Amino acid sequence: MPEFLNADQHSISYGITGDGPPLLLLHGFPQTRAMWRPILPQLKQHFTVITADLRGYGNSFKPKTMPEMGFRPMGQDMLDLMDALGFKRFHLAGHDRGGRTAHRMALDAPDRIASLTVMDIVPTEHLLENITHHTARAYYHWFFLAQPSAFPETMIGNDPDMYFERCLIGFGKADMSDFDATLLEEYRRAWRDPAAITAMCNDYRAAIDVDLPLDTADLTRTVDCPALVLYGADGAMAKAMDVGATWADRLSDMKSAAIAGGHFFPDQSPDATAQAIASFCGSISV
Repeated sequence: MPEFLNADQHSISYGITGDGPPLLLLHGFPQTRAMWRPILPQLKQHFTVITADLRGYGNSFKPKTMPEMGFRPMGQDMLDLMDALGFKRFHLAGHDRGGRTAHRMALDAPDRIASLTVMDIVPTEHLLENITHHTARAYYHWFFLAQPSAFPETMIGNDPDMYFERCLIGFGKADMSDFDATLLEEYRRAWRDPAAITAMCNDYRAAIDVDLPLDTADLTRTVDCPALVLYGADGAMAKAMDVGATWADRLSDMKSAAIAGGHFFPDQSPDATAQAIASFCGSISV
């Protein structure tokens, strides 16, 4: 399994396959880069596809402090990885936390990103400043995980499988049968690690304490590369708000589309997800 050492000499686990323009795929909570496996057969026919475990997740290193789990350092790992692989400019797509990392990368390094695809998220600032009880009921984990250490870590550590599997089915129209059994075993192995539990809690703490101020400061900035917003047609976000509209003043060249399924529509509709990404990215030069 390939590993890249970031600027601080910490390891980032990644995979690379296919041939064509580079496309970096970033997973979200509580998954790992394994989530892309059902989608890779289609995408690798047209792209050189790179998948990576975000810091704190999967086989990548687990930071010990909260600020290290912000989207900016997560994104810098990925920019450095793509540099090391020789890709100065590339397509970028992310689901959930990976989508938030991708948005931050597009703001911080716009010259590097040929296209941006975000999946089933609304902007971090918008979510935190406009949350309603409808959204909060499904997305309570944002505030539970952000509680001071080691309260959530202790609660989750009592039965990690129960907690994280509840997350998989709790964000809108999903049940455990929607997730490939082999991939589930990889997720379980990863999230049972106490260091990963701490890192994921710090991810959500950083979203409020680090990323929200950054996003608020950048409210007047737009991402100007071609952008695609994909969302689950039956997900909690789609039921609570117009997902595409939340991005309208942040992505200057945007398309949006719904995919059958809930928050985890890439697992539920891998073929449709792959087709949407391939069609969009295939129309844009790197």
